[in-house]
Amino acid sequence: MRILFLGNSWLGWQIIDWLRAGGNEIVGLVLHPPRRRKYGAEILKSANLGESCIFDGSELQQESVREAIRQLRPDIGLSVLFGYILRQEFLDLLPHGCVNVHPAFLPFNRGAYPNVWSIIEGTPAGVSIHYIDLGVDTGDIIAQSRVPIEPIDTGESLYHKLEQAAVELFKVTWPLIRTGQAPRISQHDQQGTVHHLCDVGQIDEIDLARTYTGKELIDLIRARTFSSYPSAYFRDGNRRIYVRLRLGYEDEPAKEA
Repeated sequence: MRILFLGNSWLGWQIIDWLRAGGNEIVGLVLHPPRRRKYGAEILKSANLGESCIFDGSELQQESVREAIRQLRPDIGLSVLFGYILRQEFLDLLPHGCVNVHPAFLPFNRGAYPNVWSIIEGTPAGVSIHYIDLGVDTGDIIAQSRVPIEPIDTGESLYHKLEQAAVELFKVTWPLIRTGQAPRISQHDQQGTVHHLCDVGQIDEIDLARTYTGKELIDLIRARTFSSYPSAYFRDGNRRIYVRLRLGYEDEPAKEA
């Protein structure tokens, strides 16, 4: 399999590094633009490709970019936390399709921030590997694993659990994909949930005049506790007061988010 890798973040780095170590052939790399790139230097080092084989994900609609990718003759695409919707003219470049690693237990939490919404809405958390179609995380599922949510989990701790689970699931699933033996389980008759990037903006503000149950308020605050992102907040006049939680079991030290 000649692989076109589309990836970002720590998870993308871990998977491309594992693929390279295993002797898999990566012929092209698609990254986010520098301002949106995470672990970009590490991914580039692991890919070990020349500049002509590296592409900007925001430019995939350009015919010249697709033609350059076509010249690399990729067999399959592999998407890991890649933040751009892939159109049909791009997918047509890949004879064996494009596979996505998504940190959610599909069909629940398609789209953005699955770690947040599993806590807020009480939906199952987990990771899924699926084929990409023209919808958002709606393609046929290849493999899944559940990840339990503990009462002390925050959005950040759950996110890291999902990362680790995704690495392990990918390692055991890739041989089936590579040899053409991967199953395909349709999602088309399954009810699920979907969220967009902007949806968290609708829940982040704690309304001090509203009545919450204790569980609702704790779940909101812990879901939005993530050290490198803004948290839930309330207002004091025109100022925002941000709120985070440190949670721990009885007789155990509380863990930082």
